[in-house]
Amino acid sequence: MADNASSVEELLTTQRPPSLWQASICFAGVFLLISLGMFAFTVSIHAVIFLALIWVCLQACWLGYSFTDIRRMMDDGIIKALPAIYIFLLIGMVIASFMQSGTIASLLYYGLDWLSPGTFLAAGLLLCSFMSVATGTSWGTVGTIGVVLIGIGDAMGIPLPLVAGMIVSGATFGDKLSPISDTTNLAAMSAGTSLYRHIGSMLYTTIPTLLIVLVIFIVWGTHYGNNALPRAHIDEIRSALAGAYHLNLWVTLLPLLLMFGLSIKRYAAEISMTCSIVLALLIAVLYQEKNAIDVINTLWLNSPGTTGIANIDELLGRGGLYSMAWTLLLSIMALALGGIMHHAGFLQVMLAHVIARIRRVSTLIATTIVSGLIGNIAMGEAYISIILNCQLFKGAYQERKVDRAVLSRSVEEGSTLTTGLIPWTTAGTFYVATLGVPTLDYAPYALLNLLNPLVSIGMTVLGVGLLQENKAAQTH
Repeated sequence: MADNASSVEELLTTQRPPSLWQASICFAGVFLLISLGMFAFTVSIHAVIFLALIWVCLQACWLGYSFTDIRRMMDDGIIKALPAIYIFLLIGMVIASFMQSGTIASLLYYGLDWLSPGTFLAAGLLLCSFMSVATGTSWGTVGTIGVVLIGIGDAMGIPLPLVAGMIVSGATFGDKLSPISDTTNLAAMSAGTSLYRHIGSMLYTTIPTLLIVLVIFIVWGTHYGNNALPRAHIDEIRSALAGAYHLNLWVTLLPLLLMFGLSIKRYAAEISMTCSIVLALLIAVLYQEKNAIDVINTLWLNSPGTTGIANIDELLGRGGLYSMAWTLLLSIMALALGGIMHHAGFLQVMLAHVIARIRRVSTLIATTIVSGLIGNIAMGEAYISIILNCQLFKGAYQERKVDRAVLSRSVEEGSTLTTGLIPWTTAGTFYVATLGVPTLDYAPYALLNLLNPLVSIGMTVLGVGLLQENKAAQTH
């Protein structure tokens, strides 16, 4: 992998970089294809990204790159996101195995009694926030407790886009703040600041935003206070779940607790997820008394539940590697597109022109956040966007003696927070596959993701949380 990355970087020195107008034409073509294809003509998003990929390849050819060069760029874009792809595949099997072990069914069974429609949104936000901070993964949170909350919210008659927006908000909170989150560590490392100074910097903007979002969800929850299901319907659902599964929490929650505990111990996400999958499969066979071959096959494609209630059976049939195929294919294409945009220099040229014109610190921070959003749109992956934007903006922050923790915070607010709001990013496609709600439907309700960048910019204008350079906290 190192050899491949090195050879790709050498390409940038052997070919002419794009001019500003060439980079602008390239970006304009991509945005035009996506906007017209998806919204005007309702073309499949896979086909749209493929056409955008052809367009960008032609632009790279115009700069003098050969087909071999372009393929190396695409390869590198995908290779850098392989850790996310591994987790992506594992999540599909986590969901399927948790369905088979009765973990999700148990949480549904007891959750229908514990949660009420009036408090559901606020309680769900806090629950997802807590779990994502503890595990350091938004994907793991969405794929486990998020699936449960979708089922409960649907049963309570709360609009699913609103429920999904709440789940994504809470899951992103921990993905941004947890010391065991990959994006949190990546942003601190890329900006050259210490992990806990980075987290401390984010607390200035993220905690006030969470409180604002919590109040809004409390108010919205009052509109659904009278949505409680008739007792008979609740009892019907719980009775059906009890008839299809053994629901002893001390047994069925073990896979979730194992993943939770290993994450706290800072084991790699791949290890914690694999261990929880194996334990869930054992519980499905030994405790739920299911056929071992059938259970193993669900890792590829899960089968619907057997409760006799259609929407519950559909929920319990989610998961498996096959269910992630649509999303995975889209992610790979978007990553290939991003590899060309990055290595051919289109993105760097656009951003460098903007950075050269910045005079005020507040404008610099706002530009960093917007650049993270643009990086996600162009490259389809927050990891690449975080690394690239830290590299591009580090010098500008040093010149203005602004602490690198402010850089890392701003990059996360532009990259980590917005990646789940874009339909073709790895996060956006994963959330759709897992929650069953289209990205553009839940995005207006992902309030933490939407408001946190605005709160950050507003606080910067007021001079709040604007840390000055701290040499001791810099790592390189």
